[in-house]
Amino acid sequence: MKARDLLDIDYFILLSVTTLMVVGILFIYSSGIDSDGTLVSTEYIRQIIWASAGLLIAITLSMINYRRFYNISIYLYLLTLIPLVYTVVFGRVVHGTRWLRIGSFGIQVSEFAKIATIVFLARYLTDSKRSGHSFFRFIASCIIVLVPMGIVLIQPDLGTSLVFIPILLSMTYVAGISMRYVIFTVSCIMLSALFTVLPLWQTYIYRRSIPVFVFLTNPRLIAVVAFSLGVITFVALFGYLKYKKRYFYWILYIAVIIILSLGVSYAARRFLKSYQMMRLIIFLDPNIDPRGAGWNIIQSVNAIGSGGLSGSGYLQGIHSHSNYVPEQTTDFIFSIFSEEAGFIGGIIIFSLYLIICLRLLRIIKTTADPFAVYICAGLVGVYSFHFLINVGMTMGIMPITGIPLLFMSYGGSAVLTAMAGVGLALSIHIRRYNR
Repeated sequence: MKARDLLDIDYFILLSVTTLMVVGILFIYSSGIDSDGTLVSTEYIRQIIWASAGLLIAITLSMINYRRFYNISIYLYLLTLIPLVYTVVFGRVVHGTRWLRIGSFGIQVSEFAKIATIVFLARYLTDSKRSGHSFFRFIASCIIVLVPMGIVLIQPDLGTSLVFIPILLSMTYVAGISMRYVIFTVSCIMLSALFTVLPLWQTYIYRRSIPVFVFLTNPRLIAVVAFSLGVITFVALFGYLKYKKRYFYWILYIAVIIILSLGVSYAARRFLKSYQMMRLIIFLDPNIDPRGAGWNIIQSVNAIGSGGLSGSGYLQGIHSHSNYVPEQTTDFIFSIFSEEAGFIGGIIIFSLYLIICLRLLRIIKTTADPFAVYICAGLVGVYSFHFLINVGMTMGIMPITGIPLLFMSYGGSAVLTAMAGVGLALSIHIRRYNR
């Protein structure tokens, strides 16, 4: 790397992420002060170390030609799968998920798997750009993403596993894979969520039996409906192959979406842990268990609301210093920030994340290398998904998933991997006109 390349670093991204990390450290410090004004936590010190290491990683990666990761992408991918499997078997359970312990340090390998998956999938999409059929490219992309996603889900870590979905969708969309496959995936996800939530709404919110919902919970009726749709699918497939009529294709398309959604929703009710199901229930109505599972959302919303326009002032947050908001340095750091910085502070945080994503989109438009384009698309998917889900759950408009607010939340694994992604983006920006 030449010295002049330092002048070509995207300082909008670098300054934005640095600002977010500094703000995160300040409010991790604030959350460590109790109602008597005594500092009772040293988490902010560890966060300073991780943020500094993350910044060093980003600068170092920006100096390295990102193309070097093209040839080793398969090895990075496989090397993350090994500790993922090891974590499932031997990992230590912390807050319901498994962590890999190395001495006194805890590592969340799933965070590193995101970057490795993005780089490897970017290579595959690049290699198959000219020779691969759209359908087979999409299936292969799904396999690449679903392997680490499935292992993370087994840990179990539902929140982190969901992050792999926007990686898949954003990268395949930018890679030019037919929109009908992307829409198919999105439709399956949304319908599966709906089929999972409706019985919970009926039982805990509406508190009355709705006959049409019976087929969503009764295994026999699910089997009957799936079999009937299977017959329709077979007939539609036969009709499309023989007569080449488009309406047969769309009948097949819709039937398969419904079959898969029914299967996923049934599996979710059987295999999701009780606390994970409770998160869906309290998302529908936190007041069902206001002193238990609903406490997090209620206190988070109260903290954000108490901030008003300009906030209560730094180190003046009642909810955070009284420890009303659980996990306030990780999952709910935006709550304590909004209490002390108010709506104006929230807008500033929104703007910083928006700058990061817009700059990544600009790199996508200006770079000449497809491999670089796909990497940036995956990073946009990760950063935007983390922001929308985390901030949404603190406001009560998204279910609690345990997804941190990247760059701000306490935690070394998330900070280091997020900054590694920034380093790749900076390297791409410097070499965006190379091919």
